[in-house]
Amino acid sequence: MKKRRIEPNIEKFIKHDNAIVLTGARRVGKTSLLKNIFRKIESESKLWFDLDNPLHQKIFEGLDYNDVYKELIDMGLHPKQRKYVFIDEVQNFPEITKVIKYLIDHYKIKFFLTGSSSFYLRNLFPESLAGRKFEFNLYPLDFGEFLYFKGLVKEIPDLKIDFKNITEVRYEKFDQEYTEFIRYGSFPQVVLAESTEEKKLLLADIFKSFFQMDILKLSQYKDVKEIRELIILLTRRIGSKLDISKLAAELGVQRAKVYSYLEFLQATFMINLVSQYSKSVDKSIAAGKKIYFVDTGLASYINQIGEGELFENAVFNSLSRHGTLNYYTDKTQEIDFILNKEYAFEVKLTGAKTYYDKLLKTATKLSLEKSFLISKSFVKDKSVPVVYPQGL
Repeated sequence: MKKRRIEPNIEKFIKHDNAIVLTGARRVGKTSLLKNIFRKIESESKLWFDLDNPLHQKIFEGLDYNDVYKELIDMGLHPKQRKYVFIDEVQNFPEITKVIKYLIDHYKIKFFLTGSSSFYLRNLFPESLAGRKFEFNLYPLDFGEFLYFKGLVKEIPDLKIDFKNITEVRYEKFDQEYTEFIRYGSFPQVVLAESTEEKKLLLADIFKSFFQMDILKLSQYKDVKEIRELIILLTRRIGSKLDISKLAAELGVQRAKVYSYLEFLQATFMINLVSQYSKSVDKSIAAGKKIYFVDTGLASYINQIGEGELFENAVFNSLSRHGTLNYYTDKTQEIDFILNKEYAFEVKLTGAKTYYDKLLKTATKLSLEKSFLISKSFVKDKSVPVVYPQGL
């Protein structure tokens, strides 16, 4: 089983009493990650449950939670040892959170839980597990994890931005792999698939399962046509500022409904919305937001997307692992990404000094001292500060 970058961060809290809650899109690898942790725990006092299985649900349906505890003991938990319970797909049985709270408070059971999205867990946990959980979000593979899953590196590289000028030989080392990374995305199953045909079939199945499970089974939305059409419209606006009025007009719905759909799509790990940079919080919130998809492969499956937009989306996904991102624009100037209110980045398929000079002028106006181009193609002009996507 391949490990994930986030795994050590979760393992730090194995001995803490709080439950560990792992959320993320379907098929992103939540179950595999927790199974890795399950195997690492050197104890026989541990159990695994999958709430897709109705028989596993039945174990937690007892009205007397002490009886639930006794059944867990009968199944293998040791009454005098540290007890670990892993529960997969917890959103399928919302009532279980009350049981979990009771078992944490009265029997010090350590729980590890997975859920398909923060959209459902937000409504599931606010009272029952308040102060009793640590939540982690799992995303598709970053490029370092991608190389590790492909067997091209022995360990996952450290997550850091390579600001150094690299040689053309080093740039070309993983250029082909990065092109694949953008085109087909980074869901683990898709990355490990050997053929293009298999990758496309898996992406189709992931998108289908999103509609069947996250929308039809779990959400309050029953008109999937509106959400489907909105997703298609959003793929045409990658990297662009959203005009909610235009989206509402094209869908034939009220603006409030569009806002509701966007919130849902973000909470179910389909999209990300990026706010405009401003020193004033109020102005940042009021400005329109840009749209990016969590996985470029899934976006490409949904609709044909230009190379420039797809590359910018991939860069966003990489930079977002390093902190908070904003964009900046006014009538004459713009910056694609501002990271942690410190670094200014302009994304280009082919970087050039004219692009950098323009970026530097805008960044200086905003008192941002560090500016870089991010170029998909190799830039031979050493006077241009360039960061390559393979080094994000």
